[in-house]
Amino acid sequence: MFKKYKKLFVIFWCVFLTGLLLAVLFFWLIAEGKLGFMPTFEELENPNNKFASEVYFEDGPMISRYFQGSENRRYTEYKDIPESVKDALVATEDVRFYDHSGIDVIGLFRVAKGLLTGSSSSGGGSTITQQLAKMLFPRDPDQNFMELAVRKFREWVIAVRLERSYTKEEIMTMYLNKFDFLNLAVGVNSAAEVYFQKPLDSLRIEEAAMLVGMAKNPALFNPVRRPEKTLGRRNVVLGQMQKYGKITKAQYDSLKMLPLGLCFKKEDHKEGYATYFREYLRIYMTAGKPEKSNYRWNPEQYYQDSLAWERNPLYGWCKKNLKLDGTQYDIYSDGLKIYTTLNSRMQRYAEEAVVEHLGNDLQPLFSREKIEKQNPPFSNDLTAEEVRDILDRSIKRTERYRILKNAGVAFEEVRKIFNKPVEMQIFTWKGIRDTVMSPLDSIKHYKSFFRAGFMVMEPQTGNIRAYVGGPDYRYFMYDMVSVGKRQVGSTIKPILYTLAMQEGLGPCDKVPNIPQTFILPDGTPWTARGGGKRPGEMVTLRWGLANSENNISGWVLKQFTPLAVAQMAHKMGIHSFIDPVPSVFLGTAEISVKEMTAAYSIFANKGVYNTPMMVSRIEDKYGNVLAEFRPESREVITAQTAYLMCNLLEGVVNSGTGIRLRYRYGFTNPMGGKTGTTQQHSDGWFMAVTPGLVGGVWVGAEDRSIHFQNITNGQGASMALPIWAKFLGKVIKDPKLKFDTLPFEKPAGVSKNLDCQDDAEDQATEVESDYQEDNEEFY
Repeated sequence: MFKKYKKLFVIFWCVFLTGLLLAVLFFWLIAEGKLGFMPTFEELENPNNKFASEVYFEDGPMISRYFQGSENRRYTEYKDIPESVKDALVATEDVRFYDHSGIDVIGLFRVAKGLLTGSSSSGGGSTITQQLAKMLFPRDPDQNFMELAVRKFREWVIAVRLERSYTKEEIMTMYLNKFDFLNLAVGVNSAAEVYFQKPLDSLRIEEAAMLVGMAKNPALFNPVRRPEKTLGRRNVVLGQMQKYGKITKAQYDSLKMLPLGLCFKKEDHKEGYATYFREYLRIYMTAGKPEKSNYRWNPEQYYQDSLAWERNPLYGWCKKNLKLDGTQYDIYSDGLKIYTTLNSRMQRYAEEAVVEHLGNDLQPLFSREKIEKQNPPFSNDLTAEEVRDILDRSIKRTERYRILKNAGVAFEEVRKIFNKPVEMQIFTWKGIRDTVMSPLDSIKHYKSFFRAGFMVMEPQTGNIRAYVGGPDYRYFMYDMVSVGKRQVGSTIKPILYTLAMQEGLGPCDKVPNIPQTFILPDGTPWTARGGGKRPGEMVTLRWGLANSENNISGWVLKQFTPLAVAQMAHKMGIHSFIDPVPSVFLGTAEISVKEMTAAYSIFANKGVYNTPMMVSRIEDKYGNVLAEFRPESREVITAQTAYLMCNLLEGVVNSGTGIRLRYRYGFTNPMGGKTGTTQQHSDGWFMAVTPGLVGGVWVGAEDRSIHFQNITNGQGASMALPIWAKFLGKVIKDPKLKFDTLPFEKPAGVSKNLDCQDDAEDQATEVESDYQEDNEEFY
């Protein structure tokens, strides 16, 4: 009997062993990378997972993320993944996940049986580990059948190696961090926020089931595009959870009746809070070492950036610091956690204040005035030719023009194209509107909107608490806090008065209110316009600053020099160029809101300057602290001089050009400030100082030739001051912010008289006439 079947027995074992050897050889060739790519041990141990960097408010909430392409992935540890997500994933995708070593043999037999019997309910044979292998080392989309078959076996090998390198918890964590849920939601943490607008740990069971259901085929089970299919798939996941005892029958019966409950919001860097701040911070942290050749047309900026590179550790942080492997940090993929100094509540109030004032108050006034203009929205003092030149320059700055120019279209023809109406969406203060408009009219439309820059900081710490660079980042991307610079008008005058207080003068010292004439280098006499009130009288310095009287500022300047004013400004942290000429006290210099706010903070901080702080610390994705930041501090003036300046600035609010803060907005807390209005009302400023917060506001249009025709609406007290008032009102009412209403602390050694009688005498008339800043206009 044995001899009869011996030959067959030998043949069987020869075939079996040969097949086995071939299989072993096949897998060995795969494992050694002889049949295509195979990740190395180092690549398996350190997979190239890209995680978006996260930006946080100082009081906790996340502001946004920095990521490129679709890699909006947020790192999540295993302990932070809800049990409902873990249970749903195992019950649906790999019920024997905790029992196999990367390949589920029972599952493979089930699939094989399904193929032989034609059953469609046998499911797939890929384990969670195999799916992770495919995500970590994606397939080539152009593979043929044989290459695809080899690739499948390669994933088996990778899965086994992953199981040897990682624990089950680590594999699941990697899977849920890596999976792409579409709509810029990579990883389960991002998916929870994108689809339900809630943190991962707040997901309900049915929400977790929906996300896990997408793992089968996210394109097919896309809740935004195919909600009914996604609902059905979610209920399948709930059924699997009930089948394997993760939820009860009663829970299943109840949960499957619920709707998807989507609260979808696609991640967009142009939306959300602190958009201008986020973009400025991104550019600041990723800046390279300044090269002079790149600043050919802006040497002043080269000096500022070079100074920041050497002295500010945050500037170019990603380039100046190296990871353990010697490479630079990548803000888009290294999963940094960046903790800013912004306060979420103050930031919200600041943005609301800008929108409320510009949208509800200022823009409607300008729209009514614009109807009467000859070439709206431009000022009536411009000729038609000047308006045309401005519009031509604007046309040449557009992408549409660049495309036409590259196509060889002549400029005259370009003008015609820009005058042809097309369908478009435009920004309005009542929402985005679909309309038909010519590109040229679109340019005029956007130029007619007033912009704003608003920053608030703590003088004692340098921490920036609120930062609003414009009305809406989606349509007005130019940052008017740090990047944009405009003439500052009379907000420069407190720097001049600082010289006076430093050299022994006091707020109540009296000087003659008469015109002051200066002889220019060419021998020409120059006199600033002044004398709006009380001409020829002896008035106090506090009255002169409170009413922004040019005669008094001219008198103070004569006690010093224009160069001394410029030097004091630079000493106070203003890096922008200031021309040391007699008109310096009129504010012709162009300075940023950020610089001005930091300079004014010296008054509230007892003479000490702190660099404005954007970030307190940076951590890696695991929470390890990589860097902590402190302000660069230096004493600029004495505490006594700073206190005298606070007293002078309080005079502006109590009886001068900022008095509407008292009688219109009802503030009673200690507060100083300074208004500013430039020539033809093109720029409106207000600088505010309280013991705990300092704020700077600028308001104006993109072009200086677009402005109010009258001083009533065009002055700083009307253009800018209300933004500070609206902001501060909300801050004071918020009990969580605990705004301090204590007075400015008086240091020892202040002996100057601060009881100026003429201020009190003027106050009644100031309230009645709602004083206009006529004398702020300069020529």
